[in-house]
Amino acid sequence: MSENESKKKHFVLVHGLGHGAWCWYKLKPLLAYDGHKVTVLDLAASGIDTQKIEDITFSQYSKPLLDLLASLPPTETVVLVGHSFGGITIALAMDKFPEKVSLGVFVAAFAPDTHHKPSYVLEKVCFFFNYINMQSSLI
Repeated sequence: MSENESKKKHFVLVHGLGHGAWCWYKLKPLLAYDGHKVTVLDLAASGIDTQKIEDITFSQYSKPLLDLLASLPPTETVVLVGHSFGGITIALAMDKFPEKVSLGVFVAAFAPDTHHKPSYVLEKVCFFFNYINMQSSLI
């Protein structure tokens, strides 16, 4: 393997809530042009997956990414890139498959911390939106 080939990475691009693999249409070809392997996927109830988001759990939502990581050869690692709510999804994947992830990139994304349970961020976001809705109803 040449030095140039060894620098090539496998990027897995994870969309945010309400999006799909399609949202990476500009970035994917740029990375591929530089010789990187790029995987984009639709999480459950996203993109072309016709399930309704209100009918699935977070585990089901994240399953396509977790299945992808489980299917990788034992020595292959990936760079996970998560946008928006995709940050929560890649954090879960990084926790479940630490040996498969060389780097996690959070692009304007939710990022859980190590001092709270994983749902902490979601609870705070829900609280914030409930507060905003309550304030707007008072006007």
